Amino acid sequence: MCVSGGAGFLGSCVVEKLEQRGCREVFVPRHRDYDLTHEADVQRLYADARPDLVIHLAALAGGIGLNRAHPARLFYDNLMMSTQLLHEAWRAGVAKFVAIGTVCAYPKFSPVPFKEEDLWNGYPEETNAPYGLAKKMQLVQSQAYRQEYGYNSIYLLPVNLYGPRDKFDPASSHVIPALIKKCVDARQRGDKEIEVWGDGSPTREFLYVEDAAEGILLASERYDRSEPVNLGSAFEISIKDLVETIARLADFEGRIVWDTSKPNGQPRRKLDVSRAKALFGFESTMPFEDGLQRTIEWYRPRARDIAVAPTRVI
Repeated sequence: MCVSGGAGFLGSCVVEKLEQRGCREVFVPRHRDYDLTHEADVQRLYADARPDLVIHLAALAGGIGLNRAHPARLFYDNLMMSTQLLHEAWRAGVAKFVAIGTVCAYPKFSPVPFKEEDLWNGYPEETNAPYGLAKKMQLVQSQAYRQEYGYNSIYLLPVNLYGPRDKFDPASSHVIPALIKKCVDARQRGDKEIEVWGDGSPTREFLYVEDAAEGILLASERYDRSEPVNLGSAFEISIKDLVETIARLADFEGRIVWDTSKPNGQPRRKLDVSRAKALFGFESTMPFEDGLQRTIEWYRPRARDIAVAPTRVI
């Protein structure tokens, strides 16, 4: 078994859950050994690991800041990794390939909640588009390889994740770790205010990382079709309410300043998660505030000396 990105935020949870299920031979390729954007390295990976299952989690990903700064890298790296890993898995005779997409693949103005059948009904939100479209090509490839070769690959669409061990680098982190860092750091420094991008009006859905890992493994065990499947929590919250909740849980009592010159991103994100429940029995279990509190408590003692995480997780 091979888990690309298995040393990262989501990947490490997937590997832990595999070990809890009794799987003792999990191959986790590292970037220092295999550059997954290079065909020869991917071929060598499969020759070394000889997996019967590949769960592809490796990605270059981050929040709005990273998406605006590096659209070309986000497109190229994610497209090349995904395309070559799936193609070479088929060539090597790997029994099953699990591709992980992103909620950023959905059109900017998808009806809420996002249903899998609406995935092609428009263009993604502009700041997310290069990343979202690169990841979306995994679905096209998965379905094409099943149609022509009968290859067993599946495609999952997780919503934004959060939890302990996330990336807290402001240059590349997603919204929850970025806000936790702002509030905890401000509290420890005694700052009187924090600044937040946008106006607080967009809404988001979040999935606790351990729930996401469980959903991926349930699909790996039980699902064998190429239709895309959402993974989410079915809980929607505005950015304004999210900021206020994190500030309260982090004991930050200062002022919240909204920088409306910065982009809001997609207006709303909330998934229809009925397909995952029907097809492989997945439902999230972590209450949102409990998950936030666990994430804050993980970060708090590490706030002063946590290393800036790399943007690439392979």
